Amino acid sequence: MAHSAEPPVADAGERAAVAARISTPVLMGGLALLSLAVVCLDVLTGEGLQLIPLMVVVPALVSVFCTVRQTIAAALWIMPVVVISRLVSGGSFWDMASGVCFTVLACALGVAACARRIRHVSAIARLRSAAVTLQRQILRPLPVLTDQVLVDGIYAPIEEDHLVGGDIYEIVQSPYGTRVIIGDVQGKGLAAIGVGFAALGAFREAAIREPALTGVVDAVEDAVARHNAFSAQTGETERFVTALVLGLDGAGRVQAVNCGHLPPRMLHDGVAAAVPLRRTSVPLGMAELSSEARVAEWLDFPPGATLLMFTDGVTEARDASGAFYPLDARLSHWTRLGPRELLDTLHADLEAFSGGVRRDDIAAITLRATSSGARRPETAGVGAGARRAAEAFSGR
Repeated sequence: MAHSAEPPVADAGERAAVAARISTPVLMGGLALLSLAVVCLDVLTGEGLQLIPLMVVVPALVSVFCTVRQTIAAALWIMPVVVISRLVSGGSFWDMASGVCFTVLACALGVAACARRIRHVSAIARLRSAAVTLQRQILRPLPVLTDQVLVDGIYAPIEEDHLVGGDIYEIVQSPYGTRVIIGDVQGKGLAAIGVGFAALGAFREAAIREPALTGVVDAVEDAVARHNAFSAQTGETERFVTALVLGLDGAGRVQAVNCGHLPPRMLHDGVAAAVPLRRTSVPLGMAELSSEARVAEWLDFPPGATLLMFTDGVTEARDASGAFYPLDARLSHWTRLGPRELLDTLHADLEAFSGGVRRDDIAAITLRATSSGARRPETAGVGAGARRAAEAFSGR
């Protein structure tokens, strides 16, 4: 594929953005065939209907799909064909001169339009690359393999041109085991992303610092409350975050603190069931409305089981008739699937059920305990080696 004469772009994404969609040999061959066909039709129709002058629009059409260099080549091909046809057809000097000038001007405008398109596409690619980098600082790519658990997931923001929405998740390997959070920020858009980033930043620090899981949750609560206080000062809407926070120590049990979030589902021995959480507290950012302190409770997490955590974008997806997505009914048929296959099946089924119409961000993550002797790589969940190790484990 040919590339434009624009300055080198920063990465592969930008190079793809400015690359030609049609190869140069194909383009020139098509132009030759088009020119031959138009000339033949022009000869057959006679002077009553002149078709060759209409070829001045070809550079403009080429500029939509091709590079600047290809557009220039198309213009240099078309100009002689049209100019010679004008000279052969005869007429007054001013008619021929105006026809030649119009042809040159039309070709020049086509080249200029192509150059402008390339610059615009390159700028958009650079902005998107920067946005991807920034948003990856908010949500890390999955899967992540820690000492205690393999975590994989799917994430589909309601705004398809964004990588991050109002749903959040994070996995932290701490001295006290693996800490996991999944949450759903009230509302959508940049304001919701800001609250989510504040919650994630506090979680990342507290997960390593706090020995008790309730201490981690209290730190995240304080961060959301501080963010809401700042939002109130600037006239923005205060928001809360529903969240489920887990702690895994590798001993076959999970500690959970539920802050108004949906209970997870456990898939084990051919059965899929909701995990009963008896102590559900208020969402993050609303602790001052409740007099009860948050309490952690223990859940069984047997070997080989898959724990599925998700946001309400899954359960509140609707079909064309307005019916909600029957998650539990669907999971009952997928109990033998591995974590990655389960997530892919769930995602595809959600898209089919809703007809591709997203009403909310969708996030779902799976947890499967590693063997007691498993050790995570230094760059778990980041490098290609860690990803291959995680994918191999997920297929067990």
